[in-house]
Amino acid sequence: MNESSHCVRPRGPARVARNVPGVAALALGALGALAAPPSAAQQQDFSKVEIRATQLAPNLYMLVGGGGNMALLLGNDGPVLVDDQFAPLAPKIRAQVALLAERPVRFVINTHWHFDHTGGNEAFGGSGSVIVAHENTRKRMSTRQLVDFFNLETPPSPAAALPLVTFEDSVQLHLDGEDIVAEHVANAHTDTDIVLYFGKANVVHTGDVFVVGGYPFIDMGSGGTIDGVIAGADRILARTNAATRIIPGHGPLSSRQDLQDYRDMLATVRDRVVSLIRKGRTQQQVLDAAPTLEFDARYSKGMMKADVWVQRVYVDLARRLRPAPRR
Repeated sequence: MNESSHCVRPRGPARVARNVPGVAALALGALGALAAPPSAAQQQDFSKVEIRATQLAPNLYMLVGGGGNMALLLGNDGPVLVDDQFAPLAPKIRAQVALLAERPVRFVINTHWHFDHTGGNEAFGGSGSVIVAHENTRKRMSTRQLVDFFNLETPPSPAAALPLVTFEDSVQLHLDGEDIVAEHVANAHTDTDIVLYFGKANVVHTGDVFVVGGYPFIDMGSGGTIDGVIAGADRILARTNAATRIIPGHGPLSSRQDLQDYRDMLATVRDRVVSLIRKGRTQQQVLDAAPTLEFDARYSKGMMKADVWVQRVYVDLARRLRPAPRR
């Protein structure tokens, strides 16, 4: 684990440099992978969002609201919050924490860099919470980023929003009688993903390595790959059992079987697309082959319809399976 305090820069509001509102905002929300970009957050009515808590263990809660799912661990060592949604929701998150805990949040753990999971970082970090994340999360939040699928550009985050404690592979926190293991999952939803295991409670927070409600958004511009998501699901399955409760990045509390179904769907579609690419099929021919057909009733929801998702899978796999053309 690398632990350091870094230089302080003047804080300012988050900005989106270009082409964010409208279709991109709607698409991100419908996907359930990024609820909305920062500028679109200004258009949303966060006054109607409620932060709701579900108790999973005597000192562990799942919190839901207007962005990625959160987890909250309570105890004498100080609350630990996993993810913090959008910046405008920070006061509501604080209020919900105050209903359950006597002390302010001590640690915030980010599952990845996307702003519907890190938007509250500035508020919590600025008031003394220690932010923990994978080292790539800090790197990406420190620089301008482009989510190319939506032509969505975000500026560097203010200093108070950046993780102060980062790690490369894994880190363990021993707090309030719970052993939390945070493990990096390489090149999955992004290259910044971590999965959190609450060992005694038998609860896992997957971040957006696993989402419920549709085909996943894999952020290839941030290092994401379908192979990485499948490998991440395999690692989670290997560390869990039938009684494990899973907090997905988005969607309702889930079971290990839900994750197994998701993983099997991903692998089946991936293998079919790989086979078609190796046979020399074009992108349109892969789409015409309908490799997701039996899964569409369950997963083809929102803006990420089957054909859009298959196109993304094709692009991801084709760039790695086919050699670059010679110049």
